[in-house]
Amino acid sequence: MEVKPGEFLEQINYPSDLKKFKEEDLERICSELRQFIVDTVSVNGGHFGSSLGVVELTVALHYVLNTPYDQLVWDVGHQAYGHKILTGRRADFHTNRILNGLSGFPKRSESEYDTFGVGHSSTSISAALGMAVASNYKGETDRQHVAVIGDGAMTGGLAFEALNHGGIENSNILVILNDNCMSIDPNVGALKEYLTDITTSKSYNRFRDDISNVLSKISELGPNAHEVVKKIEKTIKGGLLKKSNFFEALKFRYFGPIDGHDVKHLTKILEDLKNIPGPKLLHCVTIKGKGYSLAEKDQTKWHSPGLFDKITGEIQKTASEKPTAPKYQDVFGHTLVELAELNSKIMGITPAMPSGSSMNIMMKAMPDRAFDVGIAEQHAVTFSAGLATRGMVPFCNIYSTFMQRAYDQVIHDVALQKLNVVFCLDRAGFAGADGPTHHGAYDLAYMRCIPNMIVSAPMNEEDLRNLMFTAQQENMGPFSIRYPRGNGVMPEWRRPLKALEVGKARMICDGEDVAILSIGHIGNEVVKACLELNSEGIHPAHYDMRFVKPLDSSVLHHVFKKFKNVITVEDGCIQGGMGSAVLEFMADNNYSSNMVRLGIPDKIIEHGEQVELWAECGFDSTGIRRAVEKIAVTRATKTIAS
Repeated sequence: MEVKPGEFLEQINYPSDLKKFKEEDLERICSELRQFIVDTVSVNGGHFGSSLGVVELTVALHYVLNTPYDQLVWDVGHQAYGHKILTGRRADFHTNRILNGLSGFPKRSESEYDTFGVGHSSTSISAALGMAVASNYKGETDRQHVAVIGDGAMTGGLAFEALNHGGIENSNILVILNDNCMSIDPNVGALKEYLTDITTSKSYNRFRDDISNVLSKISELGPNAHEVVKKIEKTIKGGLLKKSNFFEALKFRYFGPIDGHDVKHLTKILEDLKNIPGPKLLHCVTIKGKGYSLAEKDQTKWHSPGLFDKITGEIQKTASEKPTAPKYQDVFGHTLVELAELNSKIMGITPAMPSGSSMNIMMKAMPDRAFDVGIAEQHAVTFSAGLATRGMVPFCNIYSTFMQRAYDQVIHDVALQKLNVVFCLDRAGFAGADGPTHHGAYDLAYMRCIPNMIVSAPMNEEDLRNLMFTAQQENMGPFSIRYPRGNGVMPEWRRPLKALEVGKARMICDGEDVAILSIGHIGNEVVKACLELNSEGIHPAHYDMRFVKPLDSSVLHHVFKKFKNVITVEDGCIQGGMGSAVLEFMADNNYSSNMVRLGIPDKIIEHGEQVELWAECGFDSTGIRRAVEKIAVTRATKTIAS
């Protein structure tokens, strides 16, 4: 649903239009932009609180900078809705996160104003620094390079690595720290405490301001005072203040903290900073959800609330949001607590996604045994490995797409040492409207090639519980369990826990004509297809493999001896996935069958609802049925010909 903009906002299609307004008009433009975001997201959905919190900063940046010549990099992109609206995409903004519509994140192919594609956090400083160094090399010394990073994203190791490098490069880079004490959930860790100290320490801020005032007065004594001022400034700011400020210690000139909602002051500060060379950091204090009272009060809930009534704040319940079956995430959370009550060695770890992964259930029930380590996937894995060396059984819950960031740690710190770390890979397969940066397309492939790793996927909630129970048994070693975003299929999922035989598949139904081998939740689409095919007189056999590694060799021997036509179905990449594993088995054992592999093809799949993307890639129930029907028709034709 398209929303009408306000009177001023309607006149702004690009930042060049914004610059035609007077500075006193900026507050009204901010008000209209904030209302436009509220109006649009309430009826179309999307990330909400993050973009509301940076409205003033967004307007000030585009008012002061010469974008896209000046390079503006947003971290993650949850906060970039205002940026998109001001850079030529206002009329299309109602298509945000919808199939074939605008991406929910900055995307280079979408706009020249999107200088860097962002979906994973903590990348902005590295990217902006690379741009700044390239501009220096090209002699483009007038070009500005700005990275806007949240304090949550600043907890990621990559951000620290970039700061460490940026401080020694004489490059024109400005890091804007958007400090609201939140990522999706409240921020944790020493950095959060440090930033709080900076923003609340009256003595530190008064001392810093007093120094500036004294130095300015000394300089008024005449030209001979200039050298004295320089020496005093170097001694004080280079010594005491630098040692007391983390960013100054890394050779970034620190400015702030300032009110991130004062658009006039922001424009003045940004204008001044344009003329200061070298690496700089501006610390802006903002409120996530600013301007929408409910979002300010419950920032986690309103990070991405779905559709809602903008007047009452009532979040609408769509058909997909009120199923009889629970979300896999909630089954994980409740089962983890259940297992932890049975096994005192179990601990839970998540990198900044306690509510999204439902680790918050254990954090509430057993706060001494569940850890949010911040946006730090690499640390989460190696921290889990350290726990495992001392006999603990860590359940390391990381979204499939984010686990890619900790791949070395999975191999080096866990698999090589055969440690019993249980990797619960949430959001496996298509992640929906978050798009290609969040699709969990590759975990089956990248996990199954690692020695010592068990790779599994549940078809339903009962399987998830039983796989979790299996994984925490003695001497299991590295164990991967992947499951999708959203709801399962079993209303009655709280069944007694039992151990599964590792590497053992199960037959869902026997048949003839063709064998369908599936892995994970997508097997439920196979069940639908088989029911429809049975009514047509076609009777495929269906096997739920459960494990990609180790494969059930006995079932595969049976399948290849009985069936000349085999279809594999997975919600993961075709290259290297379960279908590839089955093909390898077929070749290694000298079988000859007609193999059809259904899964995510070798291309980037854009955003859309899960069912839409399954259909697009041909492995929803309709696509599976068509693949089987094609084989059946071919077989019938050959029979008639013979």
